Amino acid sequence: MNLRYKRMTAAMALFVVFAVTQVYLGVSLAATTGPSTPAVQGSQVTGILTTQGNKPITVNSASAVSGATIPNGTTTIETPDGVGATINIPGHGSVQIAPNSKVTIEIGPSGNIKVVITQGCAVLKTNRGTSGELTNAQGVVTKADGSAASLIDSCPGKNVAPIVAAGGGGLFGLGTAATVAIVGGAIGGTAAAIALANRGGNPSPSRP
Repeated sequence: MNLRYKRMTAAMALFVVFAVTQVYLGVSLAATTGPSTPAVQGSQVTGILTTQGNKPITVNSASAVSGATIPNGTTTIETPDGVGATINIPGHGSVQIAPNSKVTIEIGPSGNIKVVITQGCAVLKTNRGTSGELTNAQGVVTKADGSAASLIDSCPGKNVAPIVAAGGGGLFGLGTAATVAIVGGAIGGTAAAIALANRGGNPSPSRP
């Protein structure tokens, strides 16, 4: 009887150990394969700076040139005499800053743009779906609600053209003069080929 009791006790003990082990493994597996930590939301909207002639301007009291990133949030930008700048905010719009200006640009998490001008002037362009607000140096506030593309120009009488990335322009970025030379040469070569064909391929003058 004692032997049978011992065998039953041992069997019960093994069963308990097995059951506890299975529970432990299940909990561990759930911990490793359970819902993962929520992914971080998409990167915040930022702007890209382009300066006139790739000359430096001041961004948050530091020198910056074309290609610098204008972060999400509030940024103070100052342009010296003779150097304008453009902040392109892909998919949302741009801010064109005239030379000798000081502005504060606020890029919201969703790309909305707010510009406050302390000195000089700027032009705010917003795409449809992006709201914008510009306050000029006199405190006049103009808003765009995002229902359509908008342009807010605080530089009346001034031509504040957008500053584009450095490049020679023209064909393949070779510059206007080089493009004219290449195109002119191509036209000249084509004319010569046509004349040669009309003369039957004989470049020498015909003799009577």
